[in-house]
Amino acid sequence: MITLTEYLNNPCGTLSIPYWKAKNIVIPPDMKILHDKDFSVDALLDYTDEKYFRLYHNLKEIPNIINDDFEITTATDSDIKTIVQIINDSYTDISVNKELIKSYTKTPVYNSDLWIMVKEKPTDKYVACGIADFDKEAKELVLEWIQVLPEYRGKKIGQLIVTELLFRMKDVADFATVSGKVDNETKPEELYRKCGFTGNDVWHILYKRRGVK
Repeated sequence: MITLTEYLNNPCGTLSIPYWKAKNIVIPPDMKILHDKDFSVDALLDYTDEKYFRLYHNLKEIPNIINDDFEITTATDSDIKTIVQIINDSYTDISVNKELIKSYTKTPVYNSDLWIMVKEKPTDKYVACGIADFDKEAKELVLEWIQVLPEYRGKKIGQLIVTELLFRMKDVADFATVSGKVDNETKPEELYRKCGFTGNDVWHILYKRRGVK
């Protein structure tokens, strides 16, 4: 495990996940995590590969996204059921439940101000949500769940959520990070770059193929 100082010198290049998670995670014996600079295609003989980008924001220049058709509110405990529904309706390959989302409120990086909802004003319908963490030790804002219902994509709602989270922490956190699948068809990396995230770090999550010793 690297030190906090080492991490802060290059958050996205030294760890594939935020520092607070790395302190508590145990990597299974059938998994390897490699930065792109250390990756070789030879690994694919024995492992499958999932690639993740990891991006950085210095919280200095944040775009001001305005969309008068939608309203941002801070989520409450009673909104968790709606958050679960939005997340599940936003994916075809991921499913969460209320217990899992509720468990995030018990972590040391939970900040209630970083759970937000987006409501369509004309219909009063919740169409998107965002969840982020704040690590007080590293002073890092970590974007975790940014979901927009499929039928509402293309309206800059994702940018609205991301920039709102950045603005809420720009005078508290020193920096922000976010990660996601490189091959995600919704192209989340493009969203984050539009909001000012930078970097070129890619991490390979390698899972040993079945039957390989």
